[in-house]
Amino acid sequence: MKEGSLEAPTRHPIAWQDESFYDGEALDAELRRVFDICHGCRRCFNLCDSFPTLFDMIDESKHEDIEHLDSKDFKTVADACTLCDMCFMVKCPYVPPHEFNLDFPHLMLRYRAVEHRKGQTGLADQELAKTDRNGKLGTMFHGVANMATKKNGPVRGVMQAMLGIDKRAHLPAFADTPLTKRAAKGVPAPNPDAPGFGKKVVLYATCYGNFNDQTPGEAAMKVLAHNGVEVRIEHPECCGMPKFENGDLSAVAASAERIAAYFAPMIADGYDIVPLTTSCALMLKFEWPLLHPGHEGIKALSESTYDLSQYMVVLAKGCGLAPIEEMPANVAVHFACHSRAQNMGPKAMEMLRLIPGAKPVLTDRCSGHGGKWGIFKQNFDTAIKIGRPAARAMVKDKPDYMVSECPLAGQHLRQVMEASGADTVPERIGHPIEVMAKAYGL
Repeated sequence: MKEGSLEAPTRHPIAWQDESFYDGEALDAELRRVFDICHGCRRCFNLCDSFPTLFDMIDESKHEDIEHLDSKDFKTVADACTLCDMCFMVKCPYVPPHEFNLDFPHLMLRYRAVEHRKGQTGLADQELAKTDRNGKLGTMFHGVANMATKKNGPVRGVMQAMLGIDKRAHLPAFADTPLTKRAAKGVPAPNPDAPGFGKKVVLYATCYGNFNDQTPGEAAMKVLAHNGVEVRIEHPECCGMPKFENGDLSAVAASAERIAAYFAPMIADGYDIVPLTTSCALMLKFEWPLLHPGHEGIKALSESTYDLSQYMVVLAKGCGLAPIEEMPANVAVHFACHSRAQNMGPKAMEMLRLIPGAKPVLTDRCSGHGGKWGIFKQNFDTAIKIGRPAARAMVKDKPDYMVSECPLAGQHLRQVMEASGADTVPERIGHPIEVMAKAYGL
């Protein structure tokens, strides 16, 4: 059987509305089929812990095959998956349209969907996935919330005991005011002399950009407005990525319909939609259409959505950018998994190359954080281990700036650097748009 295909990889719609999707026997049969193929290939052994866990399970079993494994042991493989999509995007030679039809991440997603229907999603996973509620409460009581979430603080020991959240793991601080409310007091007016004047963008604030780290959003507003783009900030609700990770697909699908309806009038009015975090861009562009194939509103939203770095590159190629002063700087760029999964290439690199004198260098290994996966006690040490190659590559040449399009990956990589005793640990690993803002003097 030949590996790979001359055709581009493709993904099938997620059949979450079909009862057969949740059939335990059918799922078990598909797990065994896919695991047998993975066992024979082993190309993904160094990506995450799912594959070493699977291969060790087989190698240490009495018969050293899939057929005789106990199905209950498959949970350890599914639980180790961060849904980063690296195996699908980078390594696997058997993804569709190959006849083996192997999509490991979406199979792990199906496993979690079956667990979720059975009521087996953990309490901490459920509560952490309520990001809008958590964000509203966190900003309302930001002083208390930030004291409680402080790394290794007294409350963190209680959180570890009750919720399993490792007390060493970085948890994002809450802003005192949501970005949408802050922006309501005044978004910079578009520069009428810039090449992009007449363009219109809705920055989808996202939970993280709205309630936690607002620096990328503020930088994006300034850079876009300086380039003539009319900007508005909106956050109808969470894109559902945390619930997606839990396998709560009906909740994600419902959010997709509501948000698509919310953005529809803006799209009709000529606005492009630009999420502030790359995982949310992935949801709008790719995962939602797989949950709702044929839904016209979701299709229109998908076609109108750009990752932030991608939009800057499109703007530069389409009409040009306002002049940028020379800024000699070495920039270590982490190619976040959810940026790679959008199959658009490393747009952060393209964007930063637009700065005269800037020398961006790409690191394309997973940070190991995996959304909320890496903050749990049973995963934190593994998350640090997985992130070490990326962290080593980023600090190697002692760059002037380190950036990642994934804000959680950036914070986690900083922790990895600290834990590994790196000589160079930056104060911040922010979004690449922040370097653009600095280059513009904004």
